[in-house]
Amino acid sequence: MTMQTTDYLDISTKPTGQPGGARLRIGIEAQRLFRPHKHGMDIVALELVKNLQQLDQHNEYFIFVKPDEDNTVLQETANFHIVEVAGGPYPLWEQVLLPRAARRAKVDLLHCTSNTAPLKAGAPLVITLHDIIYLEPLDLRRGSWYQRIGNLYRRWNVPKVVPQSRRILTVSAFEQARIEQRLPGSPLQVVYNGVGEQFRPITDGAALAAAQAQYGLPERFMFFLANTDPKKNLRGVLQALAQLKQQGQLACKLVMLDYKESALSAILQELNAPELRADILLCGYVPNHQLPLIYSLAEIFLYPSLRESFGIPILEAMACGTPVITSTTSSMPEVAGDAALLIDPTKPEAIAAAIRQLQNNPAERAMLAAKGLERVKHFSWRETAHQVLQVYKQVVNNERVAATRTA
Repeated sequence: MTMQTTDYLDISTKPTGQPGGARLRIGIEAQRLFRPHKHGMDIVALELVKNLQQLDQHNEYFIFVKPDEDNTVLQETANFHIVEVAGGPYPLWEQVLLPRAARRAKVDLLHCTSNTAPLKAGAPLVITLHDIIYLEPLDLRRGSWYQRIGNLYRRWNVPKVVPQSRRILTVSAFEQARIEQRLPGSPLQVVYNGVGEQFRPITDGAALAAAQAQYGLPERFMFFLANTDPKKNLRGVLQALAQLKQQGQLACKLVMLDYKESALSAILQELNAPELRADILLCGYVPNHQLPLIYSLAEIFLYPSLRESFGIPILEAMACGTPVITSTTSSMPEVAGDAALLIDPTKPEAIAAAIRQLQNNPAERAMLAAKGLERVKHFSWRETAHQVLQVYKQVVNNERVAATRTA
């Protein structure tokens, strides 16, 4: 059962007698956790909270969410309280309603998990700054209106809240360097993302056949997580497929998730490649728990993004035993190591060559799959949660020491 913002004022702050010192009251912003269609940062927040629940039965947690349809994705426990904060568009929710809720919960620390934060948080602030792509040169003609407006808000907010933060968490050494260059002096720490335990090779024939039938998946296909964000490089993927089709070397169809027919038709017309439509299957949104089935059925996973701060899908595919093609740019070599085929994503001919190489070489696919299964062992949500918990303790302890000195 979730609490409304008026229901949690009398929760005891007394120590429980468990080891670990005085109990902390930790607030975690997870505004979009209950929305039905969750994506990257939402998944990171969900995995963090779930793993903290398993790891920490001592401290008191307040998870601030906006009410939405998928409200069973996270359950309360004795020391984890879900606080539904209703109302308003995102800027109003974050700048007014969230800090009000945090103050009423009397949190010792507020962790904002998705790049932005209140200008007046009402508590020591920790931010997960996944990336600063929106601080780089913007082309406001690209991407959806929702993405453009979101980027403008981040561009306004992030330079203001970073100097107020006690700790900035980011997800790769690459992004750390970018942040240090753009926002020097930030109190930065790298905490890698992980991969969910549900991502593993699926060998249940009945489950695989059911997924194939449910989504109409072809016998041989490449898997690509597309959206309208230009950095995902759908244009380059389609140009590569067009080259292969013209050469008579396109052996696998392309399965894409969460992309609208009208948007695909428009870009195919723009590229003068409408004939590719017959080689592409649009599946709509697929829940996170069903993705391992599609990864396991796919012959190749394509992730030739132009710019990423991490790239969780690389690990998801590897964990399912799917060979990966990804980019030589930004964080992707850091995440993939030597367990993927790395290409220049700005060159469609390089993407095409990598697809040709893997679709015609089962032995190389098997080799990359084996390397990928080893690579993912280096990434764990449990370790992510452990490192973040240490940050919480350090920040609150530093605040208490500073308060003692000034008393």
